[in-house]
Amino acid sequence: MSEDFEIFNLELKPGESVKLKGKIPGGAKAFYFNLGRSPSDVALHVSVRMAEKVIVCNTKRNNSWEKEQRDGHQCFSPGTEVKILIKFNGDKFEVKLPDGHEISFPNRLGYDKITYMAVNGDFKVISYKHE
Repeated sequence: MSEDFEIFNLELKPGESVKLKGKIPGGAKAFYFNLGRSPSDVALHVSVRMAEKVIVCNTKRNNSWEKEQRDGHQCFSPGTEVKILIKFNGDKFEVKLPDGHEISFPNRLGYDKITYMAVNGDFKVISYKHE
């Protein structure tokens, strides 16, 4: 059921955002978004774990995960269509969930530009907008 969506030439700069619209299929258990420079260098990893009712944010540096930030807010459910906004503010990321809840996560890698984005797991991307 896994859907993969990758962009290798994103060019996301401070003050800009990515809007994702997608469908969470019935029976979905988890999905994640990565923003960074490559699959091994991820400034923002957002893992939505529906079974655990948690959203985990993290950073991957040279293929090694750092300390997790967990948020017990859960507004995702299988069989729904959702919109997610990820804003890059330079020093941090702001993730706006479908119900308006926001998660803030620091730019631990200090990137001044994000060139890579991936969406994996139980999430089918319907549309994507960079603004």
